[in-house]
Amino acid sequence: MSDDEFIGADAGASDTFPVRCSALRKGGYVMLNDRPCKIVELSTARPGKHGHAKVRIVGRDLFTQRRYEGISPSTHNINVPYVRKQDFQVLGVGDRFLSLLDDRGQIHDGVEVPEGEIGERVREKFNNEDDFMVTVLTVKDEGIVSGVKETASGN
Repeated sequence: MSDDEFIGADAGASDTFPVRCSALRKGGYVMLNDRPCKIVELSTARPGKHGHAKVRIVGRDLFTQRRYEGISPSTHNINVPYVRKQDFQVLGVGDRFLSLLDDRGQIHDGVEVPEGEIGERVREKFNNEDDFMVTVLTVKDEGIVSGVKETASGN
């Protein structure tokens, strides 16, 4: 390799940030077992013989809905993922993936059609040719549809 070749660089930006365990709240987000989770239960035990109150965290994986648990001293930090919430207009619904348009005119094809009630609503609205948007939660490079909403008509 010569001195003129450039392979690449990383800005060092992190996908998470530290938060004190005592500052976590139900409904917030946390990393459990290296997975982004929404906190569904949070309880704090009194300080014991060794001096720290313990926080018990139960979360559901944002993408798989799998349940994870963790215990940490309340004074220690735990990683919280950067969760980006963005609305997209639906251009197409395939067998497995959605074709979405963001507010800058960029097309995104990597978001899966959700399962369950949300997926049924997306397919129904698309088949009825309704104007609607989906809300997508994105963590790292993974995205999931978390909601469906009507677009305001200009009539």
